[in-house]
Amino acid sequence: MLRSTVSAVQANALTPLYALPTAVRRRLAGAPIQIDGNTFDPEVQLLLRVESLLPGTTKTDAATARANLRSVSKLIAGHPRELQRVTDLTVRGADGQLGARLYVPRNAGRGLLVFFHGGGWVVGDLDTHDALCRTIAADAGIRVLSVDYRLAPEAPAPTAAEDAIAAFTWAVEHAEDLTVDPGLIAVGGDSAGGNLAAVVAQQSVVRDFPRPALQVLLYPAVDLVGRRPSRDLFGENFILTEEDILWYRDHYTPDPALRPDPVVSPLLADSLTGLPPALITTAGFDPLRDEGIEYADKLAEAGVEVTHISHDSLPHGHYNLQALPGAAADALTTLTTHLKSALH
Repeated sequence: MLRSTVSAVQANALTPLYALPTAVRRRLAGAPIQIDGNTFDPEVQLLLRVESLLPGTTKTDAATARANLRSVSKLIAGHPRELQRVTDLTVRGADGQLGARLYVPRNAGRGLLVFFHGGGWVVGDLDTHDALCRTIAADAGIRVLSVDYRLAPEAPAPTAAEDAIAAFTWAVEHAEDLTVDPGLIAVGGDSAGGNLAAVVAQQSVVRDFPRPALQVLLYPAVDLVGRRPSRDLFGENFILTEEDILWYRDHYTPDPALRPDPVVSPLLADSLTGLPPALITTAGFDPLRDEGIEYADKLAEAGVEVTHISHDSLPHGHYNLQALPGAAADALTTLTTHLKSALH
């Protein structure tokens, strides 16, 4: 995870940094990084090189890690998009009300994306992913409902999953109030949020509640048991580290016996037949890359309509790097273009 020792002055420094000529930025980024046949995006490489010059921090407790992400999100978010309306509200969780935020763009269609933020089920909130939700709403022309599900370790698994299921069913039940078509409600999220979205899609079949129109899984964590080669290839120096993965896993599932349950590890479900269409994106420099690819393949084998997009030059978390030009910006455009087509 990017370090948190970024002041407001340092955050503002990104604008002139990326205003430098491309050739200068390439020199500052350093020699190209090539692993497993992929070349790392030089714009992200430059960000990580600048970040490496700052004093480091070590994860100690959840509260500190949450503050770290809130600080870093301000650095990488760019300029938030203006929308017709952004409203804070509450939705139903598994045990009481949850905070949520509804994003309504100008000229919105009738589609809705129920969105669950990433952060290893431990960090992240409505604010850390505010810029991303704004961009999705504005460019896809759909409403976005971002849900502030309960976090571990205070609320370990499967609390977040049950909150996600309850929030999605609430959105379907309140489609008229949200001014959306109940048949055009998708579920999605990034990283741990992608995990929750996959769980919602699976449980819509298992528990027989309305199925999402689309499941949008952005570099999802879908297996808390197995380990694949990408964990070794990219477990250091590319935003999400092996240390991070284990720290998040242990906070979310302190009881290892729960990890094989599909409500925690959707890749391990016995059957994926009958699930809604899926958009799965993976990143070439992501330790979670291989499990995302495996889940896309397993869904396709089960007869599910799958669109798998691989952004080979990017790391985990790249949809939040909205201050950066280049491949990260292109990946976000690809995402919103697909959502606009699927949910209109």
